[in-house]
Order: sequence, then C-alpha cells, then structure tokens
Amino acid sequence: MKLVKPHIKYQSSYLAYIVELGDEERYPFPMDFDHHDFPAMLQRIADFEQGVNLPLGYVPSTTYWLVQGDEILGAANLRHQLNDVLRTAGGHIGLGIRPKYRQQGLSVRLLQLTLEQAENKGINPVHVHCYQENIASARMIMACGGVLDSEIESDGVVVQRYLI
Repeated sequence: MKLVKPHIKYQSSYLAYIVELGDEERYPFPMDFDHHDFPAMLQRIADFEQGVNLPLGYVPSTTYWLVQGDEILGAANLRHQLNDVLRTAGGHIGLGIRPKYRQQGLSVRLLQLTLEQAENKGINPVHVHCYQENIASARMIMACGGVLDSEIESDGVVVQRYLI
C-alpha cells in the first residue's frame, strides 16, 4: 500500500470508485472534478498543485491516491496553505476511503501518509477538521495525534478543529 499522485494508469479504478460513491458527498473535493475527460481531470489536479487556474477562494493543493497494486483505496488532498475560510472550516487535509474498503482502518493510514507529505512541505501545525457528529473522523484524527483546538458553528453544524 502506498501514496501516489494521480496517474492515467489508475483510470479504470478511479472510474469504478466514482461509481461506488454514487450520490454520496465526495471527499476530498477534487473527487468532484469532471472525470469524463480523464487526462483533462489529471491536468486540473496538476494545475491545483502548481497554483495555476485556481478558482477564487481556493489555495494550491496536492492530491494523493492510496493504492494497492492498480487499485485506488482512497484519496487525500493536502492544501499547501490556509486562507481565512479554510482556517475556520476545511483545514489542510481532506480525505475519503472508497466504499468497499471502509471499516478496515485505512483512513488512519491515509491520514498518516498525508501528514508525512505535510511535514515534507514544512506545514506545521496541520489543521484537520471534521463535523462534530462524525465520530469516526474524530477518532481517526486523534489516532494520528490530533488535539481538539476548537469547535465552531458553521452553516448550522458544529465543526471540530484539530491540530496535529
């Protein structure tokens, strides 16, 4: 199992991942990019890493896929910096595990590997946020050394902000 940057060789696994997600909310946000032109999607992800053609309010970020062989198990996105909105709700890291691989502890491994990338980029401390009602995410963050820093209400929900 390893962390890789998105690549064309994972196209069929990625498309199967999208089908598995169905109508559920996709995490991290690049999972919402139009995937019908896969090379164009990969270029958009690369542009985000370079800070090129970013929509208003977005910051540069790197997307990683957790893979085993040619199979994508999950995805993470590491923001290189935070703006005021992301400092309030969003944080540095967003991640998701493919539905058929959930409940296997992979989210902790994915977060650990993404935290290593944050350290390589000199990001310290790392902000990781989750909704208060998402107990599984809070446990994952704490398992990786996260300490609750604050809770805020945002759009009618409570966001917990952890520092690692």
